[in-house]
Amino acid sequence: MVFGFLNNLLVLVLFCRFKTLRTPVNMLLLNISVSDMLVCVCGTTLSFASSLRTRWMYGRHGCMWYGFVNSCFGVVSLVSLAALSYDRYSTLLVYNKRAADYRKPLLAVGGSWLYSVAWTVPPLLGWSSYGLEGAGTSCSVTWTQRTTASHSYIICLFVFCLGLPVLAMVYCYGRLLHAVRQVGRVRRTAARRREFHILFMVVTTVTCYLLCWMPYGVVAMMATFGRPGAISPVASVVPSILAKSSTVINPLIYILMNKQFYRCFLILFHCEHQLTETAPPSVVSRTTALKLRRRHSSPLHLEGTSGDQLRPDPPTPV
Repeated sequence: MVFGFLNNLLVLVLFCRFKTLRTPVNMLLLNISVSDMLVCVCGTTLSFASSLRTRWMYGRHGCMWYGFVNSCFGVVSLVSLAALSYDRYSTLLVYNKRAADYRKPLLAVGGSWLYSVAWTVPPLLGWSSYGLEGAGTSCSVTWTQRTTASHSYIICLFVFCLGLPVLAMVYCYGRLLHAVRQVGRVRRTAARRREFHILFMVVTTVTCYLLCWMPYGVVAMMATFGRPGAISPVASVVPSILAKSSTVINPLIYILMNKQFYRCFLILFHCEHQLTETAPPSVVSRTTALKLRRRHSSPLHLEGTSGDQLRPDPPTPV
């Protein structure tokens, strides 16, 4: 809860602080970070307090709220990762890339929320339900309910909210990896190397996400279609905690593997004299321009220390 909140808060601060991060592809990363942060604020706080008291403290309505928000935000993250894989697929396989287009990523962000709400609201309306899970200190879809309605909802949930997004990722990244191998045999320009780095970051993000959520999915399916009592309460708690750890892992991947995020992270927490070494080009250019203005304001600083002559700005025409 604490690390997930702080890590995602840092990502949001970087987005607000640096305009260079506000690219179309990063809009999807921002959407994932927002959903992860909401899990920490709206969901994990309730299960943490209940764990301290060793019982669920917020009644049936609180249990329905907890199950809904955790399911909704989890589906948003998975659908956003699928949209991210398609964005990388469509970007890398088009040789002449056009100007940055924010319309499609913003539509993908809005679509991920609508799609998630459409699949997580039905238990509130009577198609299956949300109830206690594991040791009784958290809530989710009632996997152990032995009814036709519950089984049909769980099957649809896994097919449309886990199976289809994962298949989309596998297809897009499979095509991308094949294209990367073909291009790598011919040449590697600086632009292509940057795209390959982004692709590697996204693949790592998806892999870590599935490693966090797959055990939870397996345990849930065993509880639904296996024999009663096959999964003990202690065994069901571990996959649940592992699933929530994805809120901590994703921001670390953004900062450590994304050069833009890493440079802006260094700028945010380092002294001003290191700005020119780590800043993105737009930040460096603004800083350099400010220094040149200061030098031009005094005739004693027209000579550069490296031997280059700094010429003052030409006079403004009348």
